[in-house]
Amino acid sequence: MSSERRTTASTCCYCGVGCGVLIEHDGSRILGVRGDPEHPANLGRLCSKGASLHLTGGLEHRALHPQLRLGKTLGRTRTDWPSALEHAAERFTATIREHGPQSVAFYVSGQLLTEDYYAFNKLARALIGTPNIDSNSRLCMSSAVVGYKRSLGADAPPCSYEDVELADCVLIIGANPAFAHPVLFRRLETAKAQRPQMRVIVVDPRRTDSCELADLHLALQPGTDVALLHGLLHILLRDERIDTAFIAEHTEGFAALQSLVQEYPPERVSRLCGLSADDLEQAARWIGDAPRFLSLWCMGLNQSSSGSAKNSALINLHLATGQIGRPGAGPFSLTGQPNAMGGRETGTLANLLPGHREADNAEHRAELARYWGVDSLPGAGLSAVELFEAVAEGRIRALWIACTNPAQSMPDQQRIHDALAACPFVVVQEAFVGTETCAYADLLLPAASWGEKEGTVTNSERRVSHVRKAVPPPGDARPDWAIVCDFARRLEQRLRPGLPSLFDFDSPQALFQEFTPLTAGRDLDYAGLSYTLLDALGPQQWPFPAGARQGTPRLYSDRRFPTPSGRARFIAEPYRAVLEMPEPPFPWLLNTGRLRDQWHGMSRTGTAAQAFGHAPEPLLGIHPDDLANLGLHEGDLVRVSSRRGSLVLPVQGDAGLRPGHTWLPMHWGDRFLRGLGTNVLTQPGFDPLSRQPELKLSGVALEPADLPWRLFALVEGIGLSHLDALRPLLVEFPYVSLGLLGRERTALVIRAARAKAPPQSWLMQLDRTLALHEPLLAYEDPEAGISKRLRLEQGRLTAVRLAGEVLARDWLMQVWREGQPVDVPHQQLLAPLAAPAGRQAATDRLVCNCLNVSASAILASLQQGLDLSALQRELRCGTQCGSCLPEIRRIVSAP
Repeated sequence: MSSERRTTASTCCYCGVGCGVLIEHDGSRILGVRGDPEHPANLGRLCSKGASLHLTGGLEHRALHPQLRLGKTLGRTRTDWPSALEHAAERFTATIREHGPQSVAFYVSGQLLTEDYYAFNKLARALIGTPNIDSNSRLCMSSAVVGYKRSLGADAPPCSYEDVELADCVLIIGANPAFAHPVLFRRLETAKAQRPQMRVIVVDPRRTDSCELADLHLALQPGTDVALLHGLLHILLRDERIDTAFIAEHTEGFAALQSLVQEYPPERVSRLCGLSADDLEQAARWIGDAPRFLSLWCMGLNQSSSGSAKNSALINLHLATGQIGRPGAGPFSLTGQPNAMGGRETGTLANLLPGHREADNAEHRAELARYWGVDSLPGAGLSAVELFEAVAEGRIRALWIACTNPAQSMPDQQRIHDALAACPFVVVQEAFVGTETCAYADLLLPAASWGEKEGTVTNSERRVSHVRKAVPPPGDARPDWAIVCDFARRLEQRLRPGLPSLFDFDSPQALFQEFTPLTAGRDLDYAGLSYTLLDALGPQQWPFPAGARQGTPRLYSDRRFPTPSGRARFIAEPYRAVLEMPEPPFPWLLNTGRLRDQWHGMSRTGTAAQAFGHAPEPLLGIHPDDLANLGLHEGDLVRVSSRRGSLVLPVQGDAGLRPGHTWLPMHWGDRFLRGLGTNVLTQPGFDPLSRQPELKLSGVALEPADLPWRLFALVEGIGLSHLDALRPLLVEFPYVSLGLLGRERTALVIRAARAKAPPQSWLMQLDRTLALHEPLLAYEDPEAGISKRLRLEQGRLTAVRLAGEVLARDWLMQVWREGQPVDVPHQQLLAPLAAPAGRQAATDRLVCNCLNVSASAILASLQQGLDLSALQRELRCGTQCGSCLPEIRRIVSAP
């Protein structure tokens, strides 16, 4: 293979913004990544996650060969593809014949390509005849699907990214795009800087980085969004700030909604939502007076037991004001995953069929059965929560999981782990071998990952991009579509011998060409698209019917909606309290959300030390007043318990929270945090229409965790491959947090705590596992249960192990980061000091991940009198992806 550096245009594999990337490679290895200036989604910008894609997913983290386990108590052994897929075909065939098609299920991912999705859907429905295929998009986008379909007639976000720049008033509700969709947020920041008269309203119980841009922050009580939205419409109606002509000519159902919202005057909404009536009035005025009103939303609306009602209540505002189908206006759902939209298009949700058809619609099923050449198709199947309940109850006996990690991401994690452990046959098709779900795989199939396969994705603005392959997959890994089709052909030999194959595909392009005609004449029509056209014209927005030469930037400009009447529908549903209100014995409210530099369950970002720089460990945020009332200090450990499980976590003060509320990042699972991770706490109750679970809010109890014996280790030169050896040593620790640290030099980091000191033999075993060999600096106080080990190489600190007390932890971490020969006496390194005289204990954090700029460096520059512009010139922080700019501005403006 040539070592010449090449560039391949593709897309990012993280959020639904769908940024174009230029992959730099030598034909065998990915060497770097840049934003594609020609891609209309990002115009060359990348966020901190996208800009570090090439640093993630090294060979040591990849699934490289098929692995098979022949018994639940046995380990997996390497096998070849024919043997692996023959075994899978035998097991699925036996299960289907004994228990019926509905005894098998598929759980797939919004990170698959459209062609992968289509292959899975055809396998499940046409070949096997099971309706039980659902996607992890159920956890993030299904309420938006219901909202769009009920109100507008089709699951079709009507806006374009350029509308963010054209709007006069932007309502961000249930979203933190500064962290979750940073490139789009940069476009909003730029637009507001150019047009300061633009109004930005952010609705979020917590003050997030997105609030730094807000003219008005509505910190409502969690779960009260429907009451808020009805209250805003009440004021708009009272003040006659509605579009009566639009309502009369293009909508239906307004009378019922008008009657309902009379029950939501400002005084009542103020009480329900915990907001001032003046703020409600101000928000309504800005919305009603804006020539162009745009709303953006994400998980705060969707991940709710009333998610469908929230979505429809928001769309009601747009219909009442006629703010849809025009530049700068409309309800704009921000998709969570890179191809959640493609999954919806191909029907890879349990209630859908390809081309935005309904699984429970007999006409739709018959139409698709004729197209596929099969007798019939099943109706709607089990959604994600219901699917895993069926696994736990033994109704599903063979489960195929692809490109997703339910043993981290699903709510009520103890139930999920129990179900996976009990399932007779689990196939996991995965690129990253370390995910929590891989531990339950009876058959592990190595899949190609970002930069290694070809296909298409559709982003949040309905824009279809051609994903191009840059390098071959490592080891025996194969593209997802190829694995599915190979398995399907083997299954066909058993289930429909002698008949023509339904899976005679030799490329992803062949799958795309079979799928796109299923969209013809429908709301998502992109029958005119092909790989050749996308390569010639660039990414295109649907509808893109046959014969078109340009995509459709926004929908409903003709005021016609894809409903039977051609009118949009107002949906009148009252506010209902969340399923789990904080009340004794769980009086605190837990909210969950995203961090800036981590992605989902950390399957990919968790392999890069750089991704831990901004948030090295999971911390439970609590309002500072609550910390004081509980007698807690920053870093103290608490046990957080819900009705489903408990975790031990360190606390941090968060003035952006309301008193009585707590906040926890959603990314940590059992791989990095003992106790099954964040979602051991979250509830499986779901919206009755969308079946999307209430992942955001849970009632919890807090109590101090009396675990005085602490352990801290930082060891350079070892990585996540050591986790399997470490976990058995840490099973008796109630608190364990694992992670990575560093950039050019990286280290594995362990934080742990327990009530009493373990035996000396345990520490010796730990040191062997961590390769803490001579030469070492050592300190022992067996009576106090204190033991310390430090390794210096050429005067530089390369390993730390503190046991019993960890006062010097933060300072020693800073010494390691600096990478310089130690400049203090060695005995001070071992002393029980936060830091020796003349040195400051590091409470530092990385602010700018792209350019490695810490908070202390920013503060030092500010002390020299630099303003924000000079700071950026001097340190360059915030000048690359810009994801850190809200935090930098907050530091600059702090007293």
